Amino acid sequence: MPAPLNPVMTAPEVSAYLDQVFPQIRTNGDDVSVIEVSPGTALVRLNADHKHLRPGGTVSGPTMFMLADLGAYAVILAHIGKVALAVTTNLNINFLMKPAPGALNATAAILKMGKRLVVTDISIRDSQDELVAHATATYSIPPQT
Repeated sequence: MPAPLNPVMTAPEVSAYLDQVFPQIRTNGDDVSVIEVSPGTALVRLNADHKHLRPGGTVSGPTMFMLADLGAYAVILAHIGKVALAVTTNLNINFLMKPAPGALNATAAILKMGKRLVVTDISIRDSQDELVAHATATYSIPPQT
């Protein structure tokens, strides 16, 4: 069994780095936050409001897709450090329920950390802790020079 992954960045450090290299995340305000980082995992929260809704008043699929991708990026950065050019190579998402506006929590976990690829698992839950979406994402890590 592989040794547990230990983070090299805290949640506030990941948040500050995201603000630096991905400032567009704040275009609509402070609705996304990195809440917690622990060995192998990260928790990212989106406070979904009117700008995240689709017709019918539920949180849109693109919003949940963004949250899954951001959760994967956050957990990876937390464990490899400041590597801005880590990029998504694949993301697959299953939408399981139609969440209402409010807090959505994305728990991202590293399934496999290789030298060039990292595979993650992301569960998105609503404020009642119901699983509303599940995703897997693979990121490419640039070679160290």
